[in-house]
Amino acid sequence: MIRIGICGYGNLARGVEAAIYNSTDMELLYVFTRRNASDIKLKTENALVYNIKDILNFKDKIDVLILCGGSRTDLPEQTPELAKYFNVVDSFDNHHEIYNHYGRVNESALANNKTAIISTGWDPGMFSLNRLIMESVLPKGKDYTFWGRGVSQGHSDAIRRIDGVLDARQYTIPIEEALASVRNGENPTLSAREKHRRECFVVAKEGADLKRIENEIKTMPDYFAPYDTAVHFISMEELKKNHMGIPHGGFVIRTGNTGIDLENKHVIEYSLKLDSNPEFTGSVLASYARACYRLNKRNDYGCKTVFDIAPRDLSPRDYSELLKNTL
Repeated sequence: MIRIGICGYGNLARGVEAAIYNSTDMELLYVFTRRNASDIKLKTENALVYNIKDILNFKDKIDVLILCGGSRTDLPEQTPELAKYFNVVDSFDNHHEIYNHYGRVNESALANNKTAIISTGWDPGMFSLNRLIMESVLPKGKDYTFWGRGVSQGHSDAIRRIDGVLDARQYTIPIEEALASVRNGENPTLSAREKHRRECFVVAKEGADLKRIENEIKTMPDYFAPYDTAVHFISMEELKKNHMGIPHGGFVIRTGNTGIDLENKHVIEYSLKLDSNPEFTGSVLASYARACYRLNKRNDYGCKTVFDIAPRDLSPRDYSELLKNTL
């Protein structure tokens, strides 16, 4: 059994816990939290909870540590630091910073004979892998990615980190006209603002400066500044009533042409429709934890992404069974 630890215990970590619970070759042993450990109630029998300050006491008792913190402030620091002591998997999702994050984590993991897999999940992650495959198959073409409609965990977390915010949900919504144009093979050139809009539902602390909070959201680089963003301030009761689910999904589409004169047109589409964003993302993290363990056992150290991982290493099934029943 692959011994798993989880760092953090929010929605994503609960999704990871569920995925491990349903796996045949992994077991959750430890959860580490910044909160009071006694307040955390796990679903996994016999798994133990400790404060994150004690995490280094367990570096020889865990095969892979799955990091479930936020991409804005947690993972940029946690992943390279913890990769000194553990094999780690994260879901860092700030696309513009992945290259720099990779460099920091790779240096740390290589120096300590550890294996790290970053930016797993569905985007970055599964969508990234499909973009690469689609582009390789149809080099003469153009790809498009649409997210939603759904709740973005990373963007919601970024709002919650703003001073004066109690809780928040952020919905990413595709622009229907843009999506239809792509599917029709019109190959439009679309800015970020022309592909998606963002809608935020925010519960503010009593007496908080709402104008300041709204401005911080709308001007946040990478997360909100490039998009048309609506901010709605609501009560906690309304949030709990109407926005407690965490659905998501999206589409990766590539349109391309083949033939000597590029006379034949093709459209490839990969789509997801998710009832639970964190549970699906947690399932992806768990599968890459399996791969991380296997790579480390083969002395394959350093930082990896979904581009580096052979699909066979994601599966709990024997390779011969994959050849017989899946290929």
